[in-house]
Amino acid sequence: MSVNKILPICCALILSCLPLAAYPQSFGLTELVARAEAGDAEAQRNLGSIYQMGQGVPQDMEQAARWYQAAADQGNGVAQLNLAMLYNFGMGIPQDSQQAAHWFELAAEQGLVTAQINIASMYNSGIGVPQSDEQAAHWYRKAAEQGDLSAQIAMAQRSATGMGVEVDMAESARWFEMAANQGDAAAQFSLGMAYAEGNGVEADGEQAAQWFRMAADQGHIAAMYNLGAIYSGGFDVEQDYAEAANWYRQAALQGHAQAQNNLGILYDNGQGVEQDLVKARMWLNLAALISYDEERREIEQNRDSLTSRMTEAQLAEAQQKADRCLESQYRLCD
Repeated sequence: MSVNKILPICCALILSCLPLAAYPQSFGLTELVARAEAGDAEAQRNLGSIYQMGQGVPQDMEQAARWYQAAADQGNGVAQLNLAMLYNFGMGIPQDSQQAAHWFELAAEQGLVTAQINIASMYNSGIGVPQSDEQAAHWYRKAAEQGDLSAQIAMAQRSATGMGVEVDMAESARWFEMAANQGDAAAQFSLGMAYAEGNGVEADGEQAAQWFRMAADQGHIAAMYNLGAIYSGGFDVEQDYAEAANWYRQAALQGHAQAQNNLGILYDNGQGVEQDLVKARMWLNLAALISYDEERREIEQNRDSLTSRMTEAQLAEAQQKADRCLESQYRLCD
């Protein structure tokens, strides 16, 4: 089936600080301090948040770190996470990736998704801990099972490539479907590819088209192109050149060379659009300009096959239209 090969999903997870806020208390700062000093872990964590955010007191990251540490030592998961963040960024305490990883992992063991994502990222990159694909996959899975979108995509990618887990295309498709159902366009595209190629699921062009359409409606260019390919080829859907031309055009207007080529061919053949050799040549001129190597040679052959069937005036008009389209950044391509 002539659709694009699966695009690698980039899962560069960034360590980011969890938004903090002091929980409402039925007592004032003085009593909160007294409770914290008496060893109340939740009061200690709350006091750390107050100092970090500067809520009712001057912002003081050293005091924030002090109280998070006290609460974290007692097993308070949120305090462990917040202390890890401070160690990670060197806020109020010296930056220490090993300490950050230590506290992230303790918080992750308590089920905090943000901690699970961060410790997975650290194991993935080997920052603060020995690099381990297996440990990274373990924590991504924990977060993915709690519905974290980025972790679901990470697990889908890892299951497809065998990073820290056995290669399992069915498992990859399962994780992509979870992420796709959350509205992620890249996951929808990848699930469409799974159905198009029969990777981990039974090949089903109709299902592929459904997921490609969802991704395309969000602006995913390769999904637009693949929809054009499915409808022009009639892969498990009724062949519809007009629908193919619609999706090829949308991708072509985003600078997709193969979509421009295929749209040009549809104009040449009058399939799904009124035959128009000038428009055909225009799109093929554009496609040849932005393509490379073997793809470019094939497009040039398609373009040059029009030459003998066009007048000099038509060839000049097609080039003028192509120039206008490109100069307008694809806004004026009619």
